Amino acid sequence: MENTRATLGKRRAEVAAMFDGVAKRYDLFNHLLTLGLVQDWRHHTLTAIAPRPGESVLDIAAGTGTSSAPLLQAGASVFPADISMGMLSVGKQQHPELHFVAGDALRLPYGDEVFDAVTISYGLRNVEHTSSALREMLRVTRPGGRVVIAEFSTPSSPAFRWLYEQVALRIVPLAAKVSSNPAAYGYLAESILAWPDQEGLADMLAGAGWRDVEWQNLAGGIVALHRGWKR
Repeated sequence: MENTRATLGKRRAEVAAMFDGVAKRYDLFNHLLTLGLVQDWRHHTLTAIAPRPGESVLDIAAGTGTSSAPLLQAGASVFPADISMGMLSVGKQQHPELHFVAGDALRLPYGDEVFDAVTISYGLRNVEHTSSALREMLRVTRPGGRVVIAEFSTPSSPAFRWLYEQVALRIVPLAAKVSSNPAAYGYLAESILAWPDQEGLADMLAGAGWRDVEWQNLAGGIVALHRGWKR
């Protein structure tokens, strides 16, 4: 048990350090590497969350707060959390209006059933135990609350999938050589290829206790939005 905990702790530290290294240019490279599509994906994610004034929303892996700011503007009380102190530092500079918290998706620093919605964008595949993280999200969500996950996924067309996996994802590490941490973007492509498809993640959500799970493909399935509810 102690060896397992030590391994998990080391893995979390490695992930945090990786994102510390790309924090200053993270949003810029996201915009460039997605050809600006990330803006449209964020809009769809906000629509899926459907925050209402007065609701409490936990934004896990919030990074620099780009996903959290629109939730605050919609009138929700938003709680941005991230494991990377580098991301939190840059986020606080860019969005001083947000109250950032250092938080591990596997051990969220919140009590049971305190949030109306929990969301995570492009961060779930970086958590070493996906099912445990999904159960932890369920724990902090109130009955009737929802989860929204935006994550890279599997293109639905076989031809487009081949083009995406064999061409587009192979370009990412090459394009990122001008970044402050090229290895991090190599990891990005590898982690996307290893990630479950839409149905696979839906099954994991259901297995963790979320109900009425559904998903919506964006950009032909390059990204998928998954949503579920807590009864």
